[in-house]
Amino acid sequence: MGGRSRTRIARLAAALLATALLAGCGDDGYEPAGPFRPLPEGAPPEVGRPPAPQAPGGPAQPGSGEEEGDANVVASGLTVPTGLVLLPDGTAIVGERETGRLLQVFPDRSPAKELMVVPGIDTAGDGGLLGLALSPTFPEDGLLFAYLTTATDNRVVRFPIGGVPNAVLTGIPRGEVSNGGGLLTGLDGNLYVGTGDTGNPALAADPASLAGKVLRIDVFGRPVGGPSPVFSRGHRDVTALCQDEERMYATDESRDGPDELEVITDQGDATRPPLASVLPEEGGLGGCAVANGTVFLGARDGERVHVLTLDDEGNPIEDATDEVLGGQYGRLRTVVLDAEGALWITTSNKDGIGVPGPDDDRVLRIRPPGGQASSPL
Repeated sequence: MGGRSRTRIARLAAALLATALLAGCGDDGYEPAGPFRPLPEGAPPEVGRPPAPQAPGGPAQPGSGEEEGDANVVASGLTVPTGLVLLPDGTAIVGERETGRLLQVFPDRSPAKELMVVPGIDTAGDGGLLGLALSPTFPEDGLLFAYLTTATDNRVVRFPIGGVPNAVLTGIPRGEVSNGGGLLTGLDGNLYVGTGDTGNPALAADPASLAGKVLRIDVFGRPVGGPSPVFSRGHRDVTALCQDEERMYATDESRDGPDELEVITDQGDATRPPLASVLPEEGGLGGCAVANGTVFLGARDGERVHVLTLDDEGNPIEDATDEVLGGQYGRLRTVVLDAEGALWITTSNKDGIGVPGPDDDRVLRIRPPGGQASSPL
């Protein structure tokens, strides 16, 4: 990734209409809409490095992760960080599932900076603020996309930092379980959306339902390549998507069996054999990153990152599987690969299942073993 992050992204939109349903994008793309609380007027926060970052070797800042001297920790004290995207300047924006907060996190372990709160989320079950993705033209438009749960559905919205979320795609079924949340800006410039079956497998098989699918839409929410946004069907709970030059991959969680890593193809069906399976005690897959024939999978129940090496045909090499961070930081979820070949990983110890430590939840940045990965971007 190249270029610099824009230091100003947009003026804060006018107050939201508290009684209206969240509609699609207005003529200018930012008409206030939705059942969200009004946001204060004023300029949006700046996205970029602090004006006076902490010098290397200086005193530890509260929340920076340096109190314990752990160089892997770039942010601590978060609440179920789930979505994570990398900005052109090498920093990250992290979204908290249960609070809707977006924070900018810095690789030099400067204190994380709160940017805004995404309003209108409903955290019942496993819903909330789930996936994040950058606009394919982020350096020009400064737009973020988010997959989130409301009181009535799951949906994809877009907004500038500090601005009003506008609907891109609505009506994705929501439930107490299996709400999906995978979100990816594809190499083709389209958005890919991983949804869950809400605990009802019949919805995943129903071509008319958006549940249990991988959807493909453009940045305005329009289907690509046909009248339906359905790209792949038959999934249980697509929590993460990743892509290299050859293939697109999805993590598909199971409620009563092994989790799966699947190759996603146009009009594909998840009933075909998966690329790899992960036992329940080692699973809880929620993160996916891939580069140069290596796939990294974040596992909550497994408390590790699975490392799969693929052969020239794209199949896992059985004796080349590995893992990193096994049991060191508790439940691990999102995994994103940066331009320097480092993995950004979020913990998920405050999700009601894990056992949080005093610094949880955390964002980690590590080097994969043996320098296996380098970003394709």
